[in-house]
Parts: sequence; C-alpha cells; structure tokens
Amino acid sequence: MIISHPSTPSAPLQGKLRLPRRLLFLLLVPLGMGLSQFASQDPERTERLFSGGYYPILSQMFNRITGLVPLSLAEFTVVLGIPAAVAWVVLSIRKAVRSPGEQRQRLLNLLSTLLAVAAGFYFIFVVTCGVNYSRMPFAWHAGLTVRPSSAEELALACVDLIADANRLREGLPEDEEGVFQLEKSVFATGKASRTGFHRLAQEIPALGGDYSPPKPVLLSHLWSYTQITGVFTCWSMEANVNIDVPDFTLPFTMCHEQAHLRGFMREDEANFIAYLACMESEDQAIQYSGASMAAMYAMNTLYQADYERFCELYATYSPGVQRDFAAQSRYWAQFEGPVAEVSDKVNDTYLKANRQTDGVASYGRMVDLLLANYRAKHGVE
Repeated sequence: MIISHPSTPSAPLQGKLRLPRRLLFLLLVPLGMGLSQFASQDPERTERLFSGGYYPILSQMFNRITGLVPLSLAEFTVVLGIPAAVAWVVLSIRKAVRSPGEQRQRLLNLLSTLLAVAAGFYFIFVVTCGVNYSRMPFAWHAGLTVRPSSAEELALACVDLIADANRLREGLPEDEEGVFQLEKSVFATGKASRTGFHRLAQEIPALGGDYSPPKPVLLSHLWSYTQITGVFTCWSMEANVNIDVPDFTLPFTMCHEQAHLRGFMREDEANFIAYLACMESEDQAIQYSGASMAAMYAMNTLYQADYERFCELYATYSPGVQRDFAAQSRYWAQFEGPVAEVSDKVNDTYLKANRQTDGVASYGRMVDLLLANYRAKHGVE
C-alpha cells in the first residue's frame, strides 16, 4: 500500500505585472494638453470651431439632461460621491494588502483606475470649458472698445451706475431691518434670471441657447466659509449658486454662472455679462441686483484711483442701498478665516492655470468693460 503524504503548500509566487488596459486613458492627458495649446494659438479659430461650434450643442444637450433634476448634482457628488470614493480606495488598498501574491497587481489596478478617472475628468474639462478660456473676448462679441480710462471717466460711470441702483432700489421689499429681500422664491428667481439672456441673444447671438435655471446648493451656509458664491461645473453642465448670501447679490450671481454655462469662462467677462443680463430682465429686483453689483465693482476701483471722489460719491447712495451693502459686509465678516484663505489661493491658482494671468485680480477688469459700455451708451469716443 502506498501512503501519500500531502505536500505543504508553498506561498504563491509573485507573477509578472499585467498592465491594465485602462492605462490607455492616460493618452487623454497629452491629447487634452495639445487641444488646449491648439485653441490658444488662434482665438478666432477657437471661436468658430469650438466655442461657437460644438460647445453650444454639447452644453445644451447635457444641461437639459441634468436639468431634469432640480437640485445640484454637483453638490450631491461632493457630499456623497467623494466620501464614497475615498471609502472605496481605502477598502481596495486593504483588500490588496490582504491578498498574498497579488498585492502589487491589485495596487497597480487601483492606481491605474484612479489615473484613468483623473485623465477622463481632465479631458472633459478641456473639451467643455477649458478651450473657452481661449475664445474671442466678449468685447468682440458686443462690439465694445476696451481702452485705458481716466479717473474722471471712472467717476462719471460710477455716477451713472449709482443713479440706476438708487432708482431701482425704490419700492423693493425689505425685511424688518430695512434690507432688501427677494419676494420670489429661489427657483422662481432662477427662472426669471434667464429672460435677460433671451433678450441679449437678439443682439449678441453667443449669449443665446435654451438652458435650465441655475440650481441652489442646499449646504450654502457651509459653502460660504469658502467665500464662493457660485460654481459652474462642466462635468454636469450646471450653474450652481450659494443661496445663503444677501438677497440683492443672488440674481447677479445666477446670471454670472449662466454666462459660464454659455461658454464665457473669464471672470471679468462673466461679471459684465451678468450685469447686462440683469439690466435686460423684466424683473425690477433682478435689475437692481445687476446695477448695485456693477456700481460696487466700479466704486471699489474708484476707491483705489481717487479716494476723495469715492467718499463723495458713496454718500450719494440711497439709504436703502447703503443698508444692503452694510448687510453684505456683516454677512461675509463671519466667514473670514483659514478656509477662506485656502479657497482664495486655490481659486487664484485655477485662474492663472487657465491663462487669466491676473488671478483673482481679473475680477477687477470688469470695470474696463463697464467703462467701454458707458462710452458706447453716451456716445463717447
């Protein structure tokens, strides 16, 4: 009789690493970089092929799909998706460590998945909003001439804007402290904010398109710690707005993010487009939002150029406008801190990475467009 003794199993041998096919997605990175460089070389070509070509079709198609959900998909992705993704990564690493003989392969698979997802998101960013940083300036679309302006021209434009803000502030609803309060709901205001774009599109076709209203962020109060009032997410084609901010700024922010949705990514241009869209609205509250915010930007610039003139003109704001501005200052004061500082640095880096060389300072260049519009409005060369 032959008695066989079972042999002691040996530890599995580490085999050769198999490169996952998903690593092919990394080719999207150089492809995206090449497309971005191609777009930056010829703004007119970019306008013709991308910004005024496929982008309006692509953005409206996806916006209509995501617009079927009234709440922000981007917010749910951040609140639920990111923690879920982190948990998946942690569990995948634990599983790899506990798999004798397969640790390296499993870790490689995990790393390749993360890199493939990152490459995909980067390419989507480039082909949607990234190339739009290289499109023709909005002044070209609007037929405006931007040039250096004197402090006196700036002061005259401020007088004009303050007059509009004072006039439009009259008769608007207020809270118990005398601060402007929106009468319509957030959703109704969002729908109404689109009418200005419909009117503007008759003269500036690039602002046309059928897009869903901007979406409110439910955790807006927490979001205010970043001091960000709105975000356009190109992956979901949504205009997301912080609804915890003072009411008089909300319609302006809604229009700002809708300008991004229409492919105008530069911050100074989005601010100016928001002003134009607000002023074209049929809603007095939305008009006031645009006029008061434009006056604020212009006056902030005048503060640096001619402080005495600034003080003189600030006194001409109506009591209602001054109460609204004071309420805004009190609101944002409560959110100052390290989170806001980090957010500002991240935003600054993002803007500079997309050829807005002034970084967050580019917000101030809206005034150049306001001055160009003032000269065109009053027939000044």
